[in-house]
Amino acid sequence: MKLLKSLNLRGWLLVGSAACGVVLAGAVATFGSSARAGATLEERKLPMKFGWVACEPNCRGWVSAVGIITVDTPKDFEEFARGRQLGGATVVLDSSGGSVNDAITLGRRFRNLGLLTTVGITQQNPSGQGARPAVASEAYCESMCVFLLLAGKKRYVPEAAHVRVHQIWMGDRADDARAASYSAQDLMIVERDIGRLAKYTFDMGGAGDLLSLALNVPPWEDLHELDAAELKLTNLVTTDLVADVLPHVDVAAPAMAELAPKTQARFGEEPEQQPQPAKSTKTAEAVVPTGGVVAAPAAASQK
Repeated sequence: MKLLKSLNLRGWLLVGSAACGVVLAGAVATFGSSARAGATLEERKLPMKFGWVACEPNCRGWVSAVGIITVDTPKDFEEFARGRQLGGATVVLDSSGGSVNDAITLGRRFRNLGLLTTVGITQQNPSGQGARPAVASEAYCESMCVFLLLAGKKRYVPEAAHVRVHQIWMGDRADDARAASYSAQDLMIVERDIGRLAKYTFDMGGAGDLLSLALNVPPWEDLHELDAAELKLTNLVTTDLVADVLPHVDVAAPAMAELAPKTQARFGEEPEQQPQPAKSTKTAEAVVPTGGVVAAPAAASQK
């Protein structure tokens, strides 16, 4: 994959050995809705898009955030937010991660607005009048998506959701990290971005356990899926009640067909006959500035 201007987190590939991230990606579809679920999976392979989901008069609505975080994502969010009263709204995340630095920028903006966060796939209900949109809970939040989740003033993770982490790495070398060579500048970028991510984690109220769990998983191993105890240990979850973030909204884990395997797939590996969430852009901002590096210090990103 190409180097991105800023850190890229796909399932949270920590830079160098480094930072942590969790990519939110994945979807499950009820029987009869697999085509729509498939479309959702494809959307996660694209740059993140924001949409307002209205469900008046019974609930306020929420922000749907689907896709990988790129250098343009913070700007795209500002354009989306312009003219909207988003203070205190909920963001429903479905992402495979992306750029580290840009995820940090976006996460700080979320916190400034007092947004709430959760993981899920928005499902519009086109079946007649009065039908309200719902949220499917079996979704994936991987890599830097995890840090966006952490940005919520209140944070809820459904039991069926998958929140997964591993190290961030130089994006242009993440596909074969052990065979690649690294310069002193590469190490500097990794160390710098670990520091940025650590500061952000603590500023958002996260625990050092989150960084520790992610930094222990190299890019050539399966992503680590956080269990219920780890979600609380890392302070990623602040409430066990979906009503605290999505009052009066139907939230369910569809039964039947699922589009992404529950088991962790090796990074970059494609399970046979199973659609696979796209890797987010590479981690290092090593080519172009903006958290990236051209010939100057860039930023590491997660895949």
